[in-house]
Amino acid sequence: MSWGIVAGVDGTRASLRAVAWAAAEAALRHEPLFVINAFGFPDAFYADVLPPSGWLTARRTASEAIVRDAVVGVGSWYPGLEIVQESTVEAPIPLLVRRSADARMIVLGSAGRGVLGDLLAGSTASALTAQAKCPVAVIRGEDRPDGPVVVGVDTSPAAEPALAAAFEEAALRAAPLVAVHASHETDPARMSAEPLRDRESRVLADALAHWREEFPGVSVRHVAERDRPRQHLLDWSSRARLVVVGSRGRGGFAGLLLGSTSQALVQHAECPVLVARSG
Repeated sequence: MSWGIVAGVDGTRASLRAVAWAAAEAALRHEPLFVINAFGFPDAFYADVLPPSGWLTARRTASEAIVRDAVVGVGSWYPGLEIVQESTVEAPIPLLVRRSADARMIVLGSAGRGVLGDLLAGSTASALTAQAKCPVAVIRGEDRPDGPVVVGVDTSPAAEPALAAAFEEAALRAAPLVAVHASHETDPARMSAEPLRDRESRVLADALAHWREEFPGVSVRHVAERDRPRQHLLDWSSRARLVVVGSRGRGGFAGLLLGSTSQALVQHAECPVLVARSG
């Protein structure tokens, strides 16, 4: 079964915004939208220990209300969109990781409370972005319908999913694409007589050549920066409609989702962030 675009909700304003973004994404792709609230906790009850009387019924009722409220209006915005509502006693992270194997994309709000309250806090966010088998979108910052899609590019094979996702998102939205490449001065690739500007332009051109042929209608701008890839992407997020990054890399984007860089983008970007993962 294909799970299309999956949005995790917890009743907060941030998660409602994520559902709206996910609905627009599903409509653009002609995919179904699945809106899920997972209200369980891993290992909450052991052996023969049962939850308090009425706990499960009360939590399920509240969960169903959260999902129902989240999709109010979405059907009228996108009348042909297939919307599936689900509330489950499963724990959210294991459920979303499992669904990611068949989903086109997982979409989450940037912060929350309640049953998904820590979904994007600390190690939980890292677990989802590290384990998901599909792209994960974190909806935060401002909506800029006229802004470009921005993608972080490095020279590793892991950059390919980010480039594929960025070109596809730009094409879907008829938006320009800005490809940002940053490399450290200590990188071996920089140890040559080739001028810096020429070298960086060549790296970008080589990385983008296939995708420009695949998406000829996308207008692409190259931006070569020196060092501080995290800061450059954060700066671009103040002008972008979407920032796309890969799940890992080397060169200027080394360890992009392995520590401070990923946390900075997910927690401080001024626009939605799409972490491009492939199954």
